[in-house]
Amino acid sequence: MSRFESTKISSILGIVANIFLLIIKSIIGFFTKSQSMIADAFNSAGDIFSSLMTYIGNKISNKPSDDDHNLGHGKAEYIYSMLISISMILMSLLILKDSVLTIINKEKYSFSMWLIIICIITIITKILLFIYTNKVYKKYNNLLVKANSKDHLNDAIITSINLISCILARYGIYYLDGVVGVIIALWIMYTSIKIFIESYNVLMDKAASIETKNKVLEIVKKYDEIKRVNHFNSTPVGYKYQISFTIFVDGNLSTYESHEIANKLEKEIIKNIDEIYLVVIHVNPI
Repeated sequence: MSRFESTKISSILGIVANIFLLIIKSIIGFFTKSQSMIADAFNSAGDIFSSLMTYIGNKISNKPSDDDHNLGHGKAEYIYSMLISISMILMSLLILKDSVLTIINKEKYSFSMWLIIICIITIITKILLFIYTNKVYKKYNNLLVKANSKDHLNDAIITSINLISCILARYGIYYLDGVVGVIIALWIMYTSIKIFIESYNVLMDKAASIETKNKVLEIVKKYDEIKRVNHFNSTPVGYKYQISFTIFVDGNLSTYESHEIANKLEKEIIKNIDEIYLVVIHVNPI
């Protein structure tokens, strides 16, 4: 299955699962007036938006290069990841405000076994989604899927805390409900900011990592004809990088011979380093 198809399936599964969770959480949260369950419902609404942005971003980023976009549409992946993070930050602020008011006003809610049942259903659903999306992310290094994967894991952890508050409410301990709402809000905000920064770095053309650069230089070292390397530059192209650098070879070599070295090196780098999309090598005599 291709990178595009795997990401598409991940987003569709996320949309369907979170619509289901949003409905049941909203119904029970409304009737019991549980702030932590209502916060969890808001979180599911945000997850639907995130999965939808993943679907759209994946579709656009998969378009091939054209006359207007010579290097393809890969950065759409990061634009939509940034939109997801911004929406999650705004949602976390809303949940934080409501949860703090619940603590201040010492509001109580009606305990129901349905609260516990829905928490368990949510935890199981989110763990299954996390396992699948994390597998896709590791295989294709897709930031959109990574954002969704992290979100599914966070939801499973958060709902586990929510489950504890529901169990305590069974014994008349209600104050934890608002506290859990605060924890959910802060957790969403933390993960959202991390995704925002990662997307921002790519959109601002952050250079390839030191590890990637060293991989390239290790391949270059295998060529005895190359005496020196400098002017190493890199720029992100979607989820990969375009790199360029200058090699210095014996000035007595013919133009054909020196450029054959560069051509061979370019092909070897692209073949062996997944993070590299395009290699441009300048040849100078020494």
